[in-house]
Amino acid sequence: MRKLSAEFFGTFALVFAGTGAIIINETSGGAVTHVGIALTFGLVVMAMIYALGDVSGAHLNPAVTLGFWAAQRFPLNQVWRYLPAQLTGALLASLVLKLLFPNNHNLGATLPAGSAMQSFVLEFILTFLLMFVILNVSTGAKEKGVTAGIAVGAIIGLEALFAGPVSGASMNPARSLAPAVMSGQFRELWIYLLAPALGALAAVPACLCIREACCRPINPN
Repeated sequence: MRKLSAEFFGTFALVFAGTGAIIINETSGGAVTHVGIALTFGLVVMAMIYALGDVSGAHLNPAVTLGFWAAQRFPLNQVWRYLPAQLTGALLASLVLKLLFPNNHNLGATLPAGSAMQSFVLEFILTFLLMFVILNVSTGAKEKGVTAGIAVGAIIGLEALFAGPVSGASMNPARSLAPAVMSGQFRELWIYLLAPALGALAAVPACLCIREACCRPINPN
């Protein structure tokens, strides 16, 4: 229960701060700025990794949980517990934001600025890179583990900086599903559910090719 509670609170914080920054930026006429939004996502993830990483691993993302399972570093019976905890935390965050900002119609939902295929490829590659970094920095010397939160927060902020205006740089099905449900904005939602999951899974064999210790062969079970 402690692990599930950590995933619930961590994902709540991620969605509340990240999509909250988008909503407040729209409400305030751009006071937060795109750079501020990207930094918010990166910083809140970094903070949650340091706060909760030793409890649950601070996945905060169904795609990351699937990636760890594919790398045989997370048991399947825990996957089905983590995913509901993450989704519930995300949904509660979007509900709170909806109550705070009832006039905002999107609630920070991720919507493609260009074609669906463009955003799908972007989300796939972005999540691939994110999972690749996570698998590498979560393995090795203790000193490397100390800086893992900085590395993961940095890659999220970096990717949000350059890809956010096009695809939304979600990289997280829970982050996209929650505001979509609360706002009713389901257009192209499939992109943000499928592409991150596939990207995270693809990162596992790529990591294995470079660093044997970071993951093992994919377990078909």
